[in-house]
Amino acid sequence: MDVSLTRDWVQNTASAMSRNQEHLTTLDSAIGDGDHGANMARGFGAVRAVIDDASRPAASVDEILVAAGKTLVSVVGGASGPLFGSAFRALGEALDADAEIDTPRFAAGLAAALDKLQQLGAAVPGDKTMVDAYAPAVAAFRDAAHSGADFRTAAHAAADAAEAGMRATVPMQARKGRASYLGLRSIGHQDPGATSTAYVFRALAEATEAEATRARLA
Repeated sequence: MDVSLTRDWVQNTASAMSRNQEHLTTLDSAIGDGDHGANMARGFGAVRAVIDDASRPAASVDEILVAAGKTLVSVVGGASGPLFGSAFRALGEALDADAEIDTPRFAAGLAAALDKLQQLGAAVPGDKTMVDAYAPAVAAFRDAAHSGADFRTAAHAAADAAEAGMRATVPMQARKGRASYLGLRSIGHQDPGATSTAYVFRALAEATEAEATRARLA
């Protein structure tokens, strides 16, 4: 993981949130306030603007991720801003200020981000929240890293696990957040936070593909 890949990840995530804003809104309208799509698109759009600011070039991966987290907390309303923002910031703070981060160290950073999420939201897998996508993604990345897989392979494993976790929220009854007020009526709906989390991890996997293509063409 280097600065270039981190920038691509942020940009891909912003594009995904913008492209899927209406879908996230539809999901959130069924079991929430209906503002998740707009919040995610606005928040990651602001993150992209900060990261792309030529007057403030970032020198390390951790600097980019911490800046992304702070921006999300300040721009995004509701619970999503503090949760997504704190996760990005915790990930950045768990990494050293090096130009490149190896796969095991990034896995440890993702675990720190998950810990922060669960501290803030008090959610566990099965509660029908973003944790249902984030936790399996972290586990898949960690397992791939421990098996000696490269960053690209680990990122794809995490993205696949996040998407599986996202789909698994459909039959769950929500136990946290606004959706929990619906009780049994929350069953049958995909959680919007888990969905946007899956977009984040898929954006990372796609960024590794772009980097691999550049390396082949170099």
